[in-house]
Amino acid sequence: MLSIKDRLSEIFINNKLITEGQLDQALKAQAGRGGKLSDIIVELKFIKQAQLSDTLSKSLALPLFDLKCFKIDSDIVKIIPADIARLYQIIPLSKEGDSINLAMTDPLNILAIHSLREFRGLKLNPIISSFQDINQAIDLYYSAAAKVNIDNLVRELISSIEIVKRKKEVFFSEQELERISREAPAIKATNMVLEEAIKKKASEVLIEPLDNKLRIRFRIDGLLQEQDVFPMDMHAPIVSRIKVMAELDIAEHGIPQDGCFKTNILGRQVDFNIFILPTSYGEKAALRILDKAQVSLDIKELGFSDYCLGILARVSCLSHGMILVCGPAGSGKTITLYAVLKSLNSLDKNIVTIEDPVEFQLEGVNQVTVKPEIGFSFAAGMRSTLLQDPNIIMIGEIPDYETVDIAIKSALTGHLVFSTLQATTAAGAVSQLVNMGVEPYLINSSLVCVMAQRLLRKVCPYCKEAYTLNKEAAANLKLDVHKINKLQFYKAKGCRYCFNTGYSGRTVIAEVLQFSHKIHELILNRAEEYSIKQQARLEGMQTLREAGWGVVLKGQTTIEEVLRVSAPD
Repeated sequence: MLSIKDRLSEIFINNKLITEGQLDQALKAQAGRGGKLSDIIVELKFIKQAQLSDTLSKSLALPLFDLKCFKIDSDIVKIIPADIARLYQIIPLSKEGDSINLAMTDPLNILAIHSLREFRGLKLNPIISSFQDINQAIDLYYSAAAKVNIDNLVRELISSIEIVKRKKEVFFSEQELERISREAPAIKATNMVLEEAIKKKASEVLIEPLDNKLRIRFRIDGLLQEQDVFPMDMHAPIVSRIKVMAELDIAEHGIPQDGCFKTNILGRQVDFNIFILPTSYGEKAALRILDKAQVSLDIKELGFSDYCLGILARVSCLSHGMILVCGPAGSGKTITLYAVLKSLNSLDKNIVTIEDPVEFQLEGVNQVTVKPEIGFSFAAGMRSTLLQDPNIIMIGEIPDYETVDIAIKSALTGHLVFSTLQATTAAGAVSQLVNMGVEPYLINSSLVCVMAQRLLRKVCPYCKEAYTLNKEAAANLKLDVHKINKLQFYKAKGCRYCFNTGYSGRTVIAEVLQFSHKIHELILNRAEEYSIKQQARLEGMQTLREAGWGVVLKGQTTIEEVLRVSAPD
């Protein structure tokens, strides 16, 4: 009788999904770190998850089930605990006598089936569903089943503390704050907020005291969305708990504080950067979430066009020069630079980054955090870094002339320098450097490439609605009328899988400015941003809006989203 590994291998090879060499590579990876063979083959990108599910369904004669079209009863969900469901990537669908229909990503996972039989004593009928569908169903049904009753939690927390009210303000002694922050109700309330943020793939949490309430907002796909409103009495316990986790001074309320902490949420470790700011109604807490499970540092998976990837690959291989990535805060500049550095990282390169703060740890890269309060600025960090003889330097941002001056000199003396600049366009970055005091001839000698980027929300694949764009609207948007007659456009609707936003996930669009002889002449003559941009367009540069239309025509986003993030050409 064939083993599970042999059965899987037979399915993959017979269906010509992978080659013998790819199978050997996957088996070696499994022997080295364990895990399921099917997961490893998908992780190595030999096949796609959807392709795997379809093949297993046909080969094993098991139905392929679309969870989006099925509503699971809350009592059925309770049969299997949330941690077991997440561990084995399963969710119960229905129960008939002592048999349960079970949606699984891998029906050949005998360990999961055996464990569940031992755990519940049930007969299991495996049904195949996609990895994405099961993950979203787990988030949807288990979060609803396990959600803490907020009214009871508030009453429990308020009853556990002694409140002294004076002129509509709430005061706590340092001892009271210390006690409250370490008690179960405050821990439960804080953990509930953090878990909900991770489930909704938020990048930031804002805890904001208002006149008579505590507002909590999540930044999801770049936009803030209000989540919960607590009584104002909850403010001190939650903020104090966050301060304790970040090892901040809970007795200090008059000056800003910042820190960080790590915690395990939903079975994985998540990093948080914390920023506390005193406001009129109390301390506002901003928590920046650094969830590595939600961020890809593979440059090819960020969404860049083949054209942009080709330019990045070419300029990243240069021995010296300066490369800038531009865009407003939250446009993904740092992640782009991390992805580029990861692709360049090798044993023969000395790579150093200077950041404020370090967001993700890159294995094999020397990462430095600036500390302006002790005089260790970006410029000071650059001077110290150059003594280490680096091949590649990444500067988190260029805030002033001193920093850009050292960066340009480094680029001219044999170093490859990457940095970010908060300019809105690629051509605008050149004008900004001139305004900072950089001589045009130095820009021409050092700068090899400028890329401006934005993040676009992708329309939810589960609820997007198709429509036809009329010719008049297409003409107003400067779209090719002949092209759109053959294509469908989509609009966002909203469903349970996208938390009724109509969007899920983001992709990147970019414009890349390369430096020709004519553009060098314009820079030397201190030409305006518009003139540089027009010349670049004549030479083939695609603008941000034009890049956005390309994503729309692929059916990945909406016209409204492109108009929101990009300026008219």
